[in-house]
Amino acid sequence: MTETPYVGDFLKDSPRNWGKWGPDDEVGSLNYLTSAEVLRGVAEVRSGEVFTLQVRMGDPSGDPVWPGREGIQRSNVMDEGFFQRGEGVETPGGAHYSDDVATMYLQASTQYDSLGHVWYDGQIWNGYDAATTDGAMQKASVLPIAERGVVGRGVLLDVARHRGKAALDKGETFTHEDLLDVARAQGCTIEKHDVLVIRTGFIGSFYRQSAEEFYDGFLEPGLTYSPELVQWFQDMEIPNLVTDTIANEVTVEPSSGVTLPLHSALMRNLGVAFTEIAWLEDLAAEREDLGRLGQPALAGVGPGEAALGGLDDPPPSTSSGPRPSSPTCSLRRRWCVCSRRSTSRTPHERGGGPARPGRLAPRTLVR
Repeated sequence: MTETPYVGDFLKDSPRNWGKWGPDDEVGSLNYLTSAEVLRGVAEVRSGEVFTLQVRMGDPSGDPVWPGREGIQRSNVMDEGFFQRGEGVETPGGAHYSDDVATMYLQASTQYDSLGHVWYDGQIWNGYDAATTDGAMQKASVLPIAERGVVGRGVLLDVARHRGKAALDKGETFTHEDLLDVARAQGCTIEKHDVLVIRTGFIGSFYRQSAEEFYDGFLEPGLTYSPELVQWFQDMEIPNLVTDTIANEVTVEPSSGVTLPLHSALMRNLGVAFTEIAWLEDLAAEREDLGRLGQPALAGVGPGEAALGGLDDPPPSTSSGPRPSSPTCSLRRRWCVCSRRSTSRTPHERGGGPARPGRLAPRTLVR
């Protein structure tokens, strides 16, 4: 059996953008999204509809997270029950209120990876010492991405529908050439500086099966590494890769056995921002119904909040389209999400297609 190569040797000839935007840069290829790119995205807006790309958090049937992580744990610390028991905090005027607290992995929902998330050879994005990750991300954390925001021209590429599937199979791969084929079939073009929004159907499939089935033999579908793919990202100056998978690429690169090499080749080396666990079912279905699958959209996918020194930023995404129905209760923090009334049952009980999680909006697409 061939030994899996060290990722540093595997990627020794890969291009880098280190220093391209100066020695202090922490947002990488998002620098391509200039004000001119924002206006290019705005020019694509036709209907003004907004779609959230955020998956539901705290779903009764579970949350799609990387194996070994857990979904959000949320509890009320104040509600009407506290007042009825005489434990509520009374305020002048006598109004009652609710409050809650949550504990979660910051990668346990739709989120941006920080550019310092993955590294090798003791260096993260832009050549910063990996020791800057000790205790908290001192460099290339998610905070600079959140403070900058992300707005540009987004292109939805529905690989699953192109292959005639509800969702790609476990371990199923595709390349940049496949993405170009999908774009041609949809009647659109991928242009320089576009935000790539790739639908595999994999996150949607989580809500149509049991957690045991989803995680059995866990091997996500996705983009697979090749030097040509990396060079294409470099030549196209792609700022942001958004997918409906947990890690944006096939879990194990088939030919080498290296785990998640694009995290290093694209994110660490080129500074491409990764947005993971996006909810694309509603957006893709609506565009298909209207025959507009190839129509580009304004991608406003900037994180809404991020902790100082944070590795990742949960609850970010939206697009432009129908708004979710009202939640069963109001929550103060974006990562403490309640179920909508229409999603109070499990996906299996709802039937008739994928669940449509209630979600928040800082990451968005407007079309």
